[in-house]
Amino acid sequence: MEALKQGADTLFILLGAIMVLSMHAGFAFLELGTVRRKNQVNALVKILVDFSVSTVVYFMVGYSVAYGTSFFVGAEQLAAKNGFELVRFFFLLTFAAAIPAIISGGIAERAKFWPQLMATAVIVGFVYPFFEGMMWNQHFGVQAWIQGLTGAPFHDFAGSVVVHALGGWIALPAVILLGARSNRYRKDGAISAHPPSSIPFLALGAWVLTVGWFGFNVMSAQTLDKVSGLVAVNSLMAMVGGTLAALVVGKNDPGFVHNGPLAGLVAVCAGSDLMHPLGALVVGAVAGAIFVSMFTLTQNKWKIDDVLGVWPLHGLCGTWGGLAAGIFGAKALGGLGGVTLGAQLIGTVMGVVWALIGGLVVYGLLKVTLGLRLSQEEEYDGADLSIHKISASPEREANW
Repeated sequence: MEALKQGADTLFILLGAIMVLSMHAGFAFLELGTVRRKNQVNALVKILVDFSVSTVVYFMVGYSVAYGTSFFVGAEQLAAKNGFELVRFFFLLTFAAAIPAIISGGIAERAKFWPQLMATAVIVGFVYPFFEGMMWNQHFGVQAWIQGLTGAPFHDFAGSVVVHALGGWIALPAVILLGARSNRYRKDGAISAHPPSSIPFLALGAWVLTVGWFGFNVMSAQTLDKVSGLVAVNSLMAMVGGTLAALVVGKNDPGFVHNGPLAGLVAVCAGSDLMHPLGALVVGAVAGAIFVSMFTLTQNKWKIDDVLGVWPLHGLCGTWGGLAAGIFGAKALGGLGGVTLGAQLIGTVMGVVWALIGGLVVYGLLKVTLGLRLSQEEEYDGADLSIHKISASPEREANW
């Protein structure tokens, strides 16, 4: 029976890892559809190479920083218990690699290629796993301190704060240090639209992310005996809540509509194992409204050129999700309890502060050393030709 359980758990978390791996295709196509045509190839290449760098760095360093497990032992030892620890690494790697995938969308169309890969290595090797270890592996006694202070530890079941808010808030200083795309904000005060290149590809990316997200949330149980249908249905309700709110607040804009479910899913991660489905619906709807309103504000009023809106989508909706777990997870609102708003506030603020510091240090150092931005000529030609020497449809363009 023990051997059967080990095999079932290994298969369970492996399927989760594969589902979250598929989300990286979603990140790629969401970015491809949102950027202009001359940057589509770069969007696809960045996500794949960022994931590859993340894999090596998280295997060598990051997983050990977060969980104290080293893979520098014999294969016989690694294969123990059906290789569960290896597959657990694979699953948690897909979370870690989401951080640079999130950042990629914010700095799209004008960022240098190799400096971003260096940033990925540092973020996935240390910045992310340091916080991950504190919140998900009890490092430094932080969770015990929060529990002693508020009566409950910080609760983040599937990463509203640990993954999404961290990625979004790391991206914010990167976007600001990089500056807006050329001619995005003109001297006469006019704003150039820089419209998406492909709504169908944007929609495809959103759908792939949405489907994979059920692996992200449900399989965060990590063992088969802890799987919960509540997590699945709460994820579903938050997804549709975000979609409908984005539809209404965004006035039928397809870009907002397809980011709405992602906003809802970001927000529900933290408390998806605690909330009542109606609470999850409200959490998702609030997140959808946050995304639309804050994307519009950052782009049009504050003139922060966050191309995919990753700070509103992941940073702010992830922050809301961390707090929402403490509100809608409470028994008074139909939740399972065992969580306090005070604990959620402390843990969420710690995540935001750590992400801002990490983003400022990593991207600030890169800016003063290697530089972050393509030259004006390279940006005009597009990242596809400037970096990869080929466009998204070379045969068609040659025929013209």
